[in-house]
Amino acid sequence: MSKKVVVLAETRENTLRNVSFEAIGAAKQISDGGEVVVALFGTDVSSLANELFEYGADRVVIVEHPHLKFYTADGYNQALLAVVEQESPDAIVIGHTALGKDLSPKVASRLQTGLISDVTAIEGGGDGVQFVRPIYSGKAFERVESESTPLFVTVRPNNIAPLEQQAGKSGSAESLSVDITNLRTIVENVIRKATDGVDLSEAKVVVSGGRGVKSAEGFAPLKELADLLGGAVGASRGACDADYCDYSLQIGQTGKVLTPDLYIAAGISGAIQHLAGMSNSKVIVAINKDPEANIFKVADYGIVGDLFEVVPLLIEEVKALKASV
Repeated sequence: MSKKVVVLAETRENTLRNVSFEAIGAAKQISDGGEVVVALFGTDVSSLANELFEYGADRVVIVEHPHLKFYTADGYNQALLAVVEQESPDAIVIGHTALGKDLSPKVASRLQTGLISDVTAIEGGGDGVQFVRPIYSGKAFERVESESTPLFVTVRPNNIAPLEQQAGKSGSAESLSVDITNLRTIVENVIRKATDGVDLSEAKVVVSGGRGVKSAEGFAPLKELADLLGGAVGASRGACDADYCDYSLQIGQTGKVLTPDLYIAAGISGAIQHLAGMSNSKVIVAINKDPEANIFKVADYGIVGDLFEVVPLLIEEVKALKASV
């Protein structure tokens, strides 16, 4: 039986995040041929609707308001509930990002429905659809079905592939007026600590450093390698605690949980808390001079050696490969 699914698109600096397209892909699987309606919030965001259509949206509902320029739980809560009230969907899909993790339980509570969070795969279709999600810090996976209405799901970035982009595809975009009131918090401006580049939470390639990097300057070659590979730099908690880098780069149980295509761990021993944030990466490469380091137990490829010797060699090799193409 086909379903209507509402997807919340995420933007950053008036650019759609890749997880928005992945959420549309997930919604298509859930809808079983039904309609996928994308909710787009912000200010001056109507021009982004065309890209959403190209990635599979059937309709786009745009809510523009000065209080939606930056995310606040109260503002987005009111806007999303208004879209849900208008559309009466069978399911709602949001990215399992910082925004999604904060917003989804609040909206689910207001709708008095269940929430299936951190979904990494969707199996089956129609009324028999199942959702796969990690449990016990990624040590095991469970398959979940839900009889809640509406079905509410958050999807982990980099796990569910977006639909192939169809350039020039169009659809119906409409505006919905929502009176955003009684905000407990109003965000006037956002100053980001992270440097420009690939968003760590959505990066296909991540190069991470641990205490073995030894200093803030030791991250420079990791940044160079990440840039060459079109990726982002991450870090273990140990490196963050030692002030080698900002906590915004922390990967692990108390940091970001990632699933990149390639994860390179340099000078990281492999504490269980760090493994919880990256062990489901598709390919893991470990560089550590201790052959007994725990990181080698989860690595697909291991290099026993000094990262300050190995990483420069990798950089030169990548440069040579790029030059030969």
